[in-house]
Amino acid sequence: MEITRRAYPSDVTDEEWGFLVPYLLLVREDAGQRQYPLRKLFNALRYLVRTGCTWRYLPHDLPPWATCYQ
Repeated sequence: MEITRRAYPSDVTDEEWGFLVPYLLLVREDAGQRQYPLRKLFNALRYLVRTGCTWRYLPHDLPPWATCYQ
């Protein structure tokens, strides 16, 4: 069961995501190798850039820092 979280101000909107996703998908979204949805990883990167935090200080409700770092 996945817990829903409140959106961060840095999260991508549905409109922005619709524009970006064709450029980010080199492999199908449902490919077996993905452990986290691409949108969650993208939101984590935007949070990192927007707040200036270090990788290890990403909030616990985003994917793990090591996954985002890869």
